[in-house]
Amino acid sequence: MTPGNRLFSNGDLADTLNHQLGQIANAVAGWSENELLTLPQADVYEALRARFIIDPIVLDRDGITAEPIEDGLMATRHFGETVNVKVTTVTLVVPITGDQALLGLRPNHYTHNPPTATVRSGELRVNWSGPVNPDPSVVQQGVDKQLSEIQQWIDWSTAQVTVHNEAAGQRIVREVQARRERALANRDLQASLGFPMRKRSDADTYTVPITRRRIVPRRTTPTAQPFRPEPALDEKQYEAALEVLWHQRNQLERAPTTVAKMGEEQIRDLLLVHLNGHFEGQAAGEVFNNVGKTDILIRVEDRHIFIGECKIWRGPKTITDTLDQLLSYLTWRDTKAALVLFIRSGVPSEAIAKAVVKFREHPSYKREGRQVTGERHDFVFTATSDPNQEIKLAFLPFHLPKPRSNS
Repeated sequence: MTPGNRLFSNGDLADTLNHQLGQIANAVAGWSENELLTLPQADVYEALRARFIIDPIVLDRDGITAEPIEDGLMATRHFGETVNVKVTTVTLVVPITGDQALLGLRPNHYTHNPPTATVRSGELRVNWSGPVNPDPSVVQQGVDKQLSEIQQWIDWSTAQVTVHNEAAGQRIVREVQARRERALANRDLQASLGFPMRKRSDADTYTVPITRRRIVPRRTTPTAQPFRPEPALDEKQYEAALEVLWHQRNQLERAPTTVAKMGEEQIRDLLLVHLNGHFEGQAAGEVFNNVGKTDILIRVEDRHIFIGECKIWRGPKTITDTLDQLLSYLTWRDTKAALVLFIRSGVPSEAIAKAVVKFREHPSYKREGRQVTGERHDFVFTATSDPNQEIKLAFLPFHLPKPRSNS
């Protein structure tokens, strides 16, 4: 005897999931154009995923507890008459996580006898009732059977939910990208018409394409200038610049005797030479320049759209101070940056590990980026001036030890 409510019997899971998928396009269409263009795409994806990605039910078998055992009476039919029989009731409380609505929806695979249990917030209550003074092994077998049946139905449900979540994630990306492209196309059209437009509260980006890896700002040319999108470095160019730094690092590490004689600024200038050998600007000989002592930057008009900071490792505080300095520069949406760290003493792996910790501890740290390896770490930071603006920041460590003293 297993008193409780029938699970998985209040609706069809497939119909519910299909309805959810169909609502994604409407949800994206409901976002304001300004928000969709101003907020980082990752944040838009995350907001939509929170709404449409479903958490499967998970039973915490290790967290099961038992209520005090109770004796009572149960009404039953005996030879055509209703009689009260003494019974013992054992109630197990099973912690659960996930979307509890799934416990009421029938999956594609099922039997005609759904399991029973009582659903409460964050838990299932599974009851076993039987004759008084039951054999413990009989109770254990009965409870295990119920839990196994519930788990089987949850597994069927989870299989469908997993397929749905993958499809929902892909659809979210497609819908958001398509909506952003339409919005940006409309902005480009506005800019090309030549009529003064009302000032928009949001800002767009335009990419800086490459020919001989030639950096040239691309924008439409209206007769008036009501639409002035913020410049940004295209992702391919950003990776191309990092690749140049990467290969140059490998060459420097293979020539320790030569590099050991160089100071921080000399190494930085050498990197600039190689970067400018791969890139050229719209009307200037060098796109990558240095400002002050250590900056490597791409400048379009009066704006910096790529900044690389070179520093010698002198302990974890080096990272904290450099990040503060970098973020004070990076005030434009989708700005990309690199922190090049010269490790000239100590164990490189230990210095890198300590540096990564400082990246994650910084108050502007948001999440890990695309690449996380022993030789490169990518991070996403928020801009100091606007928490909705994201900074893509690559961390490139160089192991350039100084020569040992002969004394």
